[in-house]
Amino acid sequence: MKTKIVLLTVIGFMFLTQQCQPPKEKIKYPVAKKTDSVDVYFGKKVNDPYRWLEDDNSEETALWVTEENTVTNAYLDKIPFRPALEKRLTEIWNYPKYGVPFNKGDYYFFFKNNGVQNQSVMYIQNGLDGDPEVLLDPNTLSEDGTVALSSLGISKDGSYLAYGISRGGSDWNEIYVMNIATREILEDHINWVKFSGISWKGDGFFYSSYDEPKEGDELSGQNQFHKVYFHQLGKSQKDDLLIFEDNDNPLRNFYAYLTEDEKFLIIGETESTSGNALYAAKLNKLTDIKFTKIAEGFDYDYNVVDNIGDELLLITNHKAPNKKLVLTQYNNSDPTKWNILIPESENVLEGASLVGELLFTQYLKDASSKAYFYNIDGSFVRELELPAIGTLSGFNGEKNKNTAFYGFTSFTFPSSVYKFDVANGKSALMHSSEVDFDPEKYITNQIFYESKDGTKVPMFIIHKKGLKMDGNNPTMLYAYGGFNISLTPSFSISRSAFIEQGGIYVMANLRGGGEYGEEWHEAGTKLQKQNVFDDFIYAAKYLIKNKYTSSEKLAIIGGSNGGLLVGACMTQQPELFKVAIPIVGVMDMLRYHNFTIGWAWASDYGRSDDDEEMFKYLLGYSPLHNIKKGVNYPATLAITADHDDRVVPAHTFKFMATLQENNGGKNPVLVRIETKAGHGAGKPTTKQISEAADMYSFIMYNLGMKPKFNDQ
Repeated sequence: MKTKIVLLTVIGFMFLTQQCQPPKEKIKYPVAKKTDSVDVYFGKKVNDPYRWLEDDNSEETALWVTEENTVTNAYLDKIPFRPALEKRLTEIWNYPKYGVPFNKGDYYFFFKNNGVQNQSVMYIQNGLDGDPEVLLDPNTLSEDGTVALSSLGISKDGSYLAYGISRGGSDWNEIYVMNIATREILEDHINWVKFSGISWKGDGFFYSSYDEPKEGDELSGQNQFHKVYFHQLGKSQKDDLLIFEDNDNPLRNFYAYLTEDEKFLIIGETESTSGNALYAAKLNKLTDIKFTKIAEGFDYDYNVVDNIGDELLLITNHKAPNKKLVLTQYNNSDPTKWNILIPESENVLEGASLVGELLFTQYLKDASSKAYFYNIDGSFVRELELPAIGTLSGFNGEKNKNTAFYGFTSFTFPSSVYKFDVANGKSALMHSSEVDFDPEKYITNQIFYESKDGTKVPMFIIHKKGLKMDGNNPTMLYAYGGFNISLTPSFSISRSAFIEQGGIYVMANLRGGGEYGEEWHEAGTKLQKQNVFDDFIYAAKYLIKNKYTSSEKLAIIGGSNGGLLVGACMTQQPELFKVAIPIVGVMDMLRYHNFTIGWAWASDYGRSDDDEEMFKYLLGYSPLHNIKKGVNYPATLAITADHDDRVVPAHTFKFMATLQENNGGKNPVLVRIETKAGHGAGKPTTKQISEAADMYSFIMYNLGMKPKFNDQ
């Protein structure tokens, strides 16, 4: 989840300075029992003594979690400036935040958070000049803010809102329906929805779900046999019409969506996070839907933007690693007969939409946004002028409307919302950030460093102007490097204290991501995954060599696949880093595919049971399996959550039990286990602030920083 950065203002306050010296005595960690659990891969035995921690329902696991949190909280409570940091983060978090508006029927919708509300509130207004009213306030769904909106679908005429909710951060969703005119919540209620959109057709909608899991398997059991259904308003879920399934391939997902005019139903079929098959059907009777498979899976990506008459507009990387825009008949499955509307370019095509009478396209150039307009025939019209180098988000508009909306942000540009006139190409600022921030005091540089094999890798470096590069600056290095996901500039509240205190924030765009298209992505997958770790390690070496920082002043951080990145690098070169923060990381590379949706990551990782070569490669970098006895590992704060059913917490549990057993130094190696939270999405503001305070106080404390906060 991308949050917003703000730098602390210190003028006019009294300051409190604390000299931080972490204790030298070794921490007494909870004793985790060891069992004789062993797996055999291609004749090689692999011990898994903490296998019992995979059982998220056992009393033993619950006791271990409680004891670990007790030790971690005791350590964090001794950091003298932690309360002041949390208080300051709460203060700077407290400003209005607006989402990008979108239109359905006569209504316009947007989200707003007044400041520190746990969840953002959905507003509605009648027309562009109407008065905004609260439509749905998720904060009323639970006392502690742990029930969050997860998906939305509004009927074409603006009559009905279907919304998915997630409880405690789980990927499992429930769908409810509201009559927008009366605000009445209808009796319609859909359970066991996962990895699904909500796509309206008339007075019903398409969605995807699994069968109800066995009791006890809800948060860790493998997800199998995804299905697409149609729900008719007023009916029970048991009467929903089954639209699409595959009983021969249990480990595939199906995502249904409609063209804007509801003329065509599109289904994307996936077996991993990369590549899909594509089906299209012209909708007549729901009981007689005839699909045409217009693209085979799973070597390329295909996504329908919309339709122009009976032709479909597709974005694809089929024989075009940076993607292209093509036009084809809805029942044409021969790619050689597709009409290339906008060919592949040197920059990555991220998205497209039909707005007004123009075609909007969004590109990525060196990890920053570019946007252009074309006529429907593919002829160029104009570029969308953006405020700075940064990230464009949510360009929302419709084919028959001349008004669109978008958001923009960068490292030193707070998130802002703009209204755009499609006809004249003019943008007007709607909402700017009210955060107390002076961008003139800070500088962002993008450099290109050489990785181990000579590959040039881009990296953003952000710090105060005039900061002396003497090798002594506390520095935080962040990256992801996987699943074709691109990291782009963003404004983040939670990094504020670190940068204001003289810290340097660095974001590296590693291979495995999508910053330079599919070739860049594939260069960091499967038997080439070590490239990702090398890119990260050489980013650290560049920062040290060029006197930005030193090993004693360097912290590394990453979440999910980025947690794997941190885990792999801290076990491969522990002496290179002082602090490591792996968040909801994939740590057991031999068993990851056995849990929930883990099987879908095999396109990036491969599987330990694929073949002996893949097994040996995974074993060679799996963080859990590469912890060595007696090594002085960096100060580590691993972060996970009890309701994370994306990357199950067992990854972190087993990794940290092993690290605590084997760590040979006095650096703390702790685990922070959040309750009633998941992989990150929908986490309430109170939990975000508390986690940020814990994480940044741990980083600053162990880097020996002297933080200053206003004495209140």
